[in-house]
Amino acid sequence: MHRRLSTTLFLALLALPAFAQDSGTLKKVRDNGSITLGIRESSYPLSYLDERQQPIGYHIDICNRIVDAVKAKLKLPALKVQHQAVTSQNRIPLVANGTVDLECGSTTNNEARQKQVAFAPTTFVTNVRMAVKKASGIQSLAQLGGKPVATTTGTTSVQLMRAHEKGKGIDFKEVYGKDHADSFLMLETDRAVAFVMDDNLLAGLIATSKAPNNYAIVGEVLSIEPIAIMLRRGDPEFKKLVDDTVKGLMKSGEINKLYSRWFMAPIPPKQVNLNFPMSELLKFLIESPSDAPAESF
Repeated sequence: MHRRLSTTLFLALLALPAFAQDSGTLKKVRDNGSITLGIRESSYPLSYLDERQQPIGYHIDICNRIVDAVKAKLKLPALKVQHQAVTSQNRIPLVANGTVDLECGSTTNNEARQKQVAFAPTTFVTNVRMAVKKASGIQSLAQLGGKPVATTTGTTSVQLMRAHEKGKGIDFKEVYGKDHADSFLMLETDRAVAFVMDDNLLAGLIATSKAPNNYAIVGEVLSIEPIAIMLRRGDPEFKKLVDDTVKGLMKSGEINKLYSRWFMAPIPPKQVNLNFPMSELLKFLIESPSDAPAESF
């Protein structure tokens, strides 16, 4: 009886994630004296690089508030903050394997990803649409037959397009950028007639492009996507700290100020105002915080 119980307990411990066995992210951060933020280089205005190549943006500000909470919790005011650039392809593995402690980019919370990582309460909601050159005359996905369409490797945009156009006989050619800036460059240089992505990212790329007036965001809404800060699964202590910090920003109204700063006012590097008002869904999610996946919407 005792031996059987011990064996069962041993097998259960083996099944636990590595970070659960060593007390999780907070212990790792305390032991290392540093916390690593995953940042994006061109996810305007959530996470991108300024003219000094430093990460800035709406989600960077939120992550910095979480870092402040970690410093207070661990009583480590001099905690070192490191930045690790991530891409749509490697962001989830780098969070899951412990390289990145908080991913402060533009990641959609969905059911498939929740099997690999955890998410903070939703802090942004986006619609997936497409950017085109106005001169192309393209207004709908139905006009993309036989044409090259850009998206970023590691994102869900092409699957969403395929699902939307299933059975309609639309045969477009996918071309992939390594990051959002690279995908937009394909549109800019006519290697693609459209770039399918989150509408806020498209708005940011257009606003900071060489000729913003040449582009438009058009077409059907392919998906409503809840965007959130990403962290490791199986770490309830760290998840609670992250969630409590984000909920605190929401309750105090601070998150509304951060939103206004990045979406409704001039932002670096070109001091362009995206003029991107908060959606009614995001207003609701600030009133009633949730880490529910995209499939819930």
